[in-house]
Amino acid sequence: MELPFSESYKTKMVEPIYRSTREQREAWIKEAKYNLFKLSSDKVFIDLLTDSGTGAMSDRQWSAMMVGDESYAGASSFYKLKDAIHDILGFEYFLPTHQGRAAENVLFSVLVKEGDIIPGNSHFDTTKGHIEFRKATALDCTIDEANDTQLEHPFKGNIDPVKLENALKSYGDRIKFIIITVTNNTAGGQPVSMQNLLEVRRLADKYQKLVVVDAARFAENAYFIKKREKGYADKSIKEISKEMFACADAMTMSAKKDAIVNMGGFIAMRSKELYQQASVYNIMFEGFVTYGGMSGRDMNALAIGLDEGTEFDYLDSRIRQVAYLGNRLTDFEVPYQRPAGGHAIFIDATKVLNKVPREEFTAQTLAVELYLEAGIRGVEIGALMADRNPVTRENRYPKLEMVRLAIPRRVYSNNHMDVVAVALKNVWDRRDSITRGLRIVYEAPIMRHFTVELERAI
Repeated sequence: MELPFSESYKTKMVEPIYRSTREQREAWIKEAKYNLFKLSSDKVFIDLLTDSGTGAMSDRQWSAMMVGDESYAGASSFYKLKDAIHDILGFEYFLPTHQGRAAENVLFSVLVKEGDIIPGNSHFDTTKGHIEFRKATALDCTIDEANDTQLEHPFKGNIDPVKLENALKSYGDRIKFIIITVTNNTAGGQPVSMQNLLEVRRLADKYQKLVVVDAARFAENAYFIKKREKGYADKSIKEISKEMFACADAMTMSAKKDAIVNMGGFIAMRSKELYQQASVYNIMFEGFVTYGGMSGRDMNALAIGLDEGTEFDYLDSRIRQVAYLGNRLTDFEVPYQRPAGGHAIFIDATKVLNKVPREEFTAQTLAVELYLEAGIRGVEIGALMADRNPVTRENRYPKLEMVRLAIPRRVYSNNHMDVVAVALKNVWDRRDSITRGLRIVYEAPIMRHFTVELERAI
């Protein structure tokens, strides 16, 4: 008899979580203005708001933190991280930042100017925010297959080469670089194939453009290439990762994802000139080039995390847990972006709450209903996050309205996933009774979803 699958780690410490009542949650979410970001964590039972910085670090990472070098300049921890980035990712130059959006801020201060067009695959919220803040345009060139949540496609995160080349022809010098997010978060944690990376590289060379990779979940992307793409089954995750980054001129990374740390990020690049230009902004915004907003202990943990996060056994455990939740939802006929992504399950809100008008923020309404059902916190990936058109100030309504359930690394058991699945089934079973959504009371001028205040639509 074949042995059942089990996680490749064991638990050394536990943290209690509080199981609240429906009445408590009704009061708490109203007080939070129906914005799940505004809930304090003690009011959440299972927290799937994000997988960013919420993972459980390993014994190796914690021990590395104890010997961090906190020197302002030239800390040994910086050089340990520099070596790890070179050995695993293949880049010669790097700048540490306190997290991924800080890396974007520094790099885009060099590369993005007013009027620029930045094509890519479903730019995530901070990426699009940094582009639009600079009065440039984020142009989505994702394949159309990503918009059909029920279609089984192995690489829904891909850039459409035809869309990309049309953009390169149309906009010419207004395009400074192409950005590829691996995995493609906004499209449902969907991977990008190696073939697609090579095709983007070919087009970039043809039109003399840079390629920048948003690498927050690069190891999960490499896992899917190994499992799904011909010719990669026998290659290690580290070998595949290096081949992926060989297609890029630069990268940004929120290390709070695939490097399994609670805080940290970096920019890496091949060009010494780009490094020197970015260093000026890094010093202004983050700190000196050998710490850049990170402590030495955090750089030590990050270096270890890059190594652990690119090991197959760890990734296999992590991605199987995401698939487990997806399989439970399949059993309950709850629609989600298929196949299951690398870090999260994305519920198709328009298929669940098809009576809630899009103007009343369908996905946010579903996220609130899931919280009310069982104290589970997810996040809206839909019209709230899509924000307003910066010129017309009209609401933008994306093709996909989803609730992301991002699973922290090495934190929850499959028993917790069972609770999530049953809670969603309960919402699914009463979906016809949910006919009204939410309306905005207050919103910020950009990236509104973090601080938006809402009330029930009447």
